[in-house]
Amino acid sequence: MSAPLSSALPDFPWDLLEPAKAIAAAHPDGIVDLSVGTPVDPVPPAVRQALADASDAPGYPLTAGTPRLRAAIAGWLARACGASGELGVLPTIGSKELVAWLPTLLGVGPGDVVVIPSVCYPTYEVGARLAGAEVIRSDSLTALGPDRRVKLIWINSPSNPTGRVLPAEHLRKVVSWARERGVVVVSDECYVSLGWETEPVSVLSDAVTGGDYTGVIAVHSLSKRSNLAGYRAGFLGGDPALIGELLAVRKHAGMIVPAPVQAAMVAALDDEEHVAAQRARYASRRDMLRAALTKAGFEISHSEAGLYLWATRGEDCWQTVDALARRGILAAPGAFYGPAAAQHVRIALTATDERVAAAAGRLADW
Repeated sequence: MSAPLSSALPDFPWDLLEPAKAIAAAHPDGIVDLSVGTPVDPVPPAVRQALADASDAPGYPLTAGTPRLRAAIAGWLARACGASGELGVLPTIGSKELVAWLPTLLGVGPGDVVVIPSVCYPTYEVGARLAGAEVIRSDSLTALGPDRRVKLIWINSPSNPTGRVLPAEHLRKVVSWARERGVVVVSDECYVSLGWETEPVSVLSDAVTGGDYTGVIAVHSLSKRSNLAGYRAGFLGGDPALIGELLAVRKHAGMIVPAPVQAAMVAALDDEEHVAAQRARYASRRDMLRAALTKAGFEISHSEAGLYLWATRGEDCWQTVDALARRGILAAPGAFYGPAAAQHVRIALTATDERVAAAAGRLADW
């Protein structure tokens, strides 16, 4: 019998955090969990109503999405991302499953190379390993040299975990480099609605691709923008040929977003008021945590966008995680995101106002 597929994968990172979580949970005033980044605020009422109204759904939904959903996705990408060309669009079951299976669905396999950022979301590497491909961590195109094995390159702006935003000029260079070599560019833009100190730019923006999406896919999610992590609601936009290929394979594999969730996605994409309200909540929590961390001796790196503060005390990240846990605060160690992040921790903004205030108070006593 061949080795189980799981043997090719790294340890599930969040399992490694359980000891620190137990320490933090023992705090007399309870844990403040700023690790995973799971939304805690209510699902917008209009979205919940749309889900309920569509709940009588006895038939199979469309893998491609309903015409209303496809129009809503395309319209949002035009408005929010500055995409003026003819887009292929596709709903996905959240973004994590798409990230994990995208190399496989695009035919990447053994002997191929997937390039991921040096510090990044762990599932990029998982997806490459599931496909049997080799992973190269690199933020530099020149460092890749003339390696013809490269088939797919991931970019992530705003970055999870660092909050770094890539300027349009950098995105143009990546797209140009990839097109010269027949490499697919996949841009994870799940935090594009959460720019703080700078305005994130989509790879689909006319400033980057000028309406030509050949070889380019953008990944988006409603988990953080609309508090829909529990709905598993994501989507793609980009090269119609690549999106068509993904649709063809996903139809065979039964990768279908449930019909009520598709209806809820339309409601979420057509309303920006709830997005503005949620941004305001996160902005307030971000200000409070940033000030408290800085006073406690942390240095904040990047973090100009996104849902996290990327912080360091110039020590091993597990040391910082343990010190925070003893104060009842749970953070994610930078080691989860790559060897280059060994001295940082990721602090999420996803806790209630009361819990964020509790964390700030505990940091004041560092």
